[in-house]
Amino acid sequence: MTIPKGLRVIPVSDRAWLMAALGDALAGGAPILPITDDPGQAEHAAALQRADLPEGTAVVIRTSGSSGVPKAVALSAAALRASAEATHERLGGPGQWLVTLPAQLISGLQMLVRSAHAGTQPVFFDGHFEPEALLAAAERMEGERRYVSLVPVQFMRLLDLAERDAAAAETLRRFDAVLVGGQAITLEMRRRAYALEIELRRSYGMTETAGGCVYDGVEIGDTLVRIRGGEVQLAGASLALGYVGDAALTNDCFITEADGTRWYRTGDAGELLGGMLTVTGRLDRVIISGGINVALDEVERVVRELPGWADACALGTADPVWGERVHLVRTTSTDTSDTSFADASAAVRAALGVAAEPTGETVVDAIPRLAGEKPDRAALAALCGTAAPDAGAPAQKTDDTKETA
Repeated sequence: MTIPKGLRVIPVSDRAWLMAALGDALAGGAPILPITDDPGQAEHAAALQRADLPEGTAVVIRTSGSSGVPKAVALSAAALRASAEATHERLGGPGQWLVTLPAQLISGLQMLVRSAHAGTQPVFFDGHFEPEALLAAAERMEGERRYVSLVPVQFMRLLDLAERDAAAAETLRRFDAVLVGGQAITLEMRRRAYALEIELRRSYGMTETAGGCVYDGVEIGDTLVRIRGGEVQLAGASLALGYVGDAALTNDCFITEADGTRWYRTGDAGELLGGMLTVTGRLDRVIISGGINVALDEVERVVRELPGWADACALGTADPVWGERVHLVRTTSTDTSDTSFADASAAVRAALGVAAEPTGETVVDAIPRLAGEKPDRAALAALCGTAAPDAGAPAQKTDDTKETA
């Protein structure tokens, strides 16, 4: 049904307006759609303003499209508040947030929701990401408790700086929690953070859960996790109302059991071991090589532990003999200590078998990324000329991954 108040389109560049409109939406006022100044977003915004919104919508977020076509997710004020409250409860109380991620995505907007709900003033990080600049922004923070949310590529660069600069390490240690999500976090990154005594918290969630709902493998708030057919499914107060203008997708992704519990099908593969969630990759990021299923996310997990491969991406490419094979993409390096492609391929073969062994690589100056800093796999596939079976597959979940929030 159509809600009584029209959708307000708010440019994220106007922070005062954004904060005021968000506060009004959370209090029951007109729902908002945060957008960038990109002219291409105006057309999408106009279409959403004409669409019927689910009753109770406070915020509409267009996902980044990292796992398919971007979707418009309707979130209620209750879901956003439940997520904010659960986060602060798990982290030890409300605090001041350093906003480092795009506010048109749930990863950035949720930091504003937490700030509004707690009555604290966020500090915004401006400009292109540079670790030195981010830490300079952190020095402007005055809250007793300090939080920041990052994606792995940002956190990795901060670790690099902190390991060679004692002052930078001390600034990072002043955060009561550094949330990192959006992609898998390597064991090596966790070890480095531990050695530097940084309060790392691994976050898992997505736009459809109003942000992070599982920290360090454990649910927060009233979140429930189950595995069905190898898929991670989530329930709780922070679930979205559904997708704007797509009732079929809403009904497919949000299911209600006989007992009334509403579950979200994430499209992620995972396991529950000792009550802790381990996400192993996307169900649609699987190729068939020589008749054997190969999870591209697992290939990435192996190679990203190797020197010089921390930002590597795995794609699928057509092969006349095997059907599909793995193709790797990584950034240029002049460090002679970095692992060679041959050794990286051997490491994958040893860990995952011959079907997963990469048969080609492309070296680029920089990995193309989406607004939330996730790899743009469609752009990578075009750049490499691969078939990339995963690039255009319809997904049940987008964004942040494994969203950081």
